[in-house]
Amino acid sequence: MSEIKLATRDAYGKALAELGAINPKLVVLDADLAAATKTSVFAKEYPQRFFDAGIAEANLIGVSAGLSTAGYTVFASSFAMFAAGRAFEQIRNTLGYPHINVNIGATHAGISVGEDGASHQCCEDIALMRTIPGMTVINPADDVEARAAVFAAAELPTPCYLRFGRLAVPRVNKEDYKFELGKAVTLKEGSDATIIATGLMVAEALAAAAALESEGISAGVLNIHTIKPLDEAAVLAAAAKTGLLVTAEEHSIIGGLGGAVAELVSEKAPCRVLRVGVRDKFGRSGPALEMLKRYGLDAKTIAETVRAGLGK
Repeated sequence: MSEIKLATRDAYGKALAELGAINPKLVVLDADLAAATKTSVFAKEYPQRFFDAGIAEANLIGVSAGLSTAGYTVFASSFAMFAAGRAFEQIRNTLGYPHINVNIGATHAGISVGEDGASHQCCEDIALMRTIPGMTVINPADDVEARAAVFAAAELPTPCYLRFGRLAVPRVNKEDYKFELGKAVTLKEGSDATIIATGLMVAEALAAAAALESEGISAGVLNIHTIKPLDEAAVLAAAAKTGLLVTAEEHSIIGGLGGAVAELVSEKAPCRVLRVGVRDKFGRSGPALEMLKRYGLDAKTIAETVRAGLGK
């Protein structure tokens, strides 16, 4: 891992500005949170193509849908709690049902929102978005992957949910990283267990695998940046190779990555699946790093879960 640490929301804002220079039909909308979501970077460069819908996420989605049908490439942004939560019905019926091409840039996802507390710590958004037919769900691990995901989403003909974080996280990918939508990335090979991680938990998974290796335990690390469509071949190969899968996500263990993996292997390659994530609880206010530790979203908990799965 690199010593460089950047928030994926920062990469989102910069990527939009880059795309704006390439695509004159790119428009960006926000719900009065541009400074926080980093869409302000685009707004400064292209004010005529930036629209603030105010604190009205349902309207934000409706206007975005209209712009998309008029031929624009659209990114609509807000905090994950409000984008996925407050506007779910509009996303389902106005984007999902008619397959309207709008990209939802959802920032401030998960427990790492920290001091903003439970009302803003969205740990249910992946589950919600996964249920919408035709919706693509991307949760990048670092700034490099976040930038690449934005560029990939801009080429999609269908709706896409992009999940970004507030907290600066270690860079796990190299600058020349090639992002492939729907393709998992094997970051480390292992023979005893496979840690399947997404978002900021990818860096924690790598740290856990390194700690386990020092104990003689070989744990592979698989980065799932596209949760829907899931790279079924990669997950099934990991199940066949190690027989123990440990999922790790900054999200509820209900309906997120852990749920997607368990659903798949239970049907096609039954094996043990242990889930690391928020265990059916609301968050609380506190410093981001302390919240991650309190809820077991760290390398220590991942390593302990692998050991438990191996009976060690």
